[in-house]
Amino acid sequence: MNRRKFLVSAAAASMLMTSVSHIALAADETIKVGILHSLSGTMAISETTLKDVMLMLIEQQNAKGGLLGKKLEAVVVDPASDWPLFAEKARELISASGSSVVFGCWTSVSRKSVLPVFKELNSILFYPVQYEGEESERNVFYTGASPNQQAIPAVDYLLEEEGVERWVLAGTDYVYPRTTNKILEAYLKSKGVAAEDIMINYTPFGHSDWQTIVSDIKGFGSAGKKTAVVSTVNGDANVPFYKELGNQGVKASDIPVVAFSVGEEELAGFDTAPLVGHLAAWNYFQSVEAPENAEFIAKWREFTKNPERVTNDPMEAHYIGFNMWVKAVEAAGTTDSDAVIAALPGITVPNLTGGMSTMLANHHITKPVLIGEIQADGQFEVVSQTDDLVPGDAWSDYLPESAPLKSDWVELNCGNYNTETKACVGS
Repeated sequence: MNRRKFLVSAAAASMLMTSVSHIALAADETIKVGILHSLSGTMAISETTLKDVMLMLIEQQNAKGGLLGKKLEAVVVDPASDWPLFAEKARELISASGSSVVFGCWTSVSRKSVLPVFKELNSILFYPVQYEGEESERNVFYTGASPNQQAIPAVDYLLEEEGVERWVLAGTDYVYPRTTNKILEAYLKSKGVAAEDIMINYTPFGHSDWQTIVSDIKGFGSAGKKTAVVSTVNGDANVPFYKELGNQGVKASDIPVVAFSVGEEELAGFDTAPLVGHLAAWNYFQSVEAPENAEFIAKWREFTKNPERVTNDPMEAHYIGFNMWVKAVEAAGTTDSDAVIAALPGITVPNLTGGMSTMLANHHITKPVLIGEIQADGQFEVVSQTDDLVPGDAWSDYLPESAPLKSDWVELNCGNYNTETKACVGS
């Protein structure tokens, strides 16, 4: 009996090992692509569509035959607009699920939360949203705008085209608005704007009571000088903010608002009639006339089975980043992080405005800058566009502590090299 039990146990163990081996082999037959976007909570209004576009891009790549002879497999998690949970979910994607790359985050606080995880596990994050700059990490590729690709050109437009003299810098209370407004305040003062002509205000995520703040904005704008609002308000707080602007009759002709975090997806939930004429600064709008854009919109609506589904700037950033990653993996012949990181700088792919975007040595990309005016149908009419693509700058020239810094992961292998001391002062 003992011998028979032993033989049965041995056979069972052998079968189990064979089964585990087959599961591991099956796992190796796909390349996992992590998707780290909030599908619930205050940021779901903006991030859910980024999950959807990643699923579309992965499906399209698989239809072309996959990558390195393997199918891509999307691994989707929901960090639920909970910043510490982003780090936990990032670790889950990389360690537990075996994702070779992660596309995700929206807010800078979520990106900051996951940075230590990507550095520790030596994985790759593609970050698709405009941000405050002042960062360049080896494991992160920034396909959204840095301040010189959005915030500074937007202020220049208001200065030169609208004659704005007084400025309201209104943002959600976290790192992106605070750092961006620090840069903008320094920039405005360098242009001769007096401190008393700059009003700065912050509100929490999900803020809903805008009556007093909008009243204060109206009061600030009643001093006889042309006034504008530069908005870094993020997430679903934009809905009551814009609604209150309409309630109090704040018209674009009186006090224009230029937003950095409101695009077509957010406007789809608004009554846009009172908002006509207000502005947004991005690097892409759905209304751009280019063959690449028309094809992308058609495929997006086919994928979502919704002929009214809109596109937006961070979607284009994922489109660019995903195609750059595919080309880098093909060039490297592997999904190994070190090889792909080394292959990415210099990769050039089409954007959706009719040009080509290049990954730079500082892990930022080249992008056009567009200023759009809100129309009654929730789309944007482009009122200004740069003639050339603008290279993303990791460090602002308008902050004394940042002006000497340079990011170069190719020759210097440093994200913040001090050009004065000739030393790498960090990662």
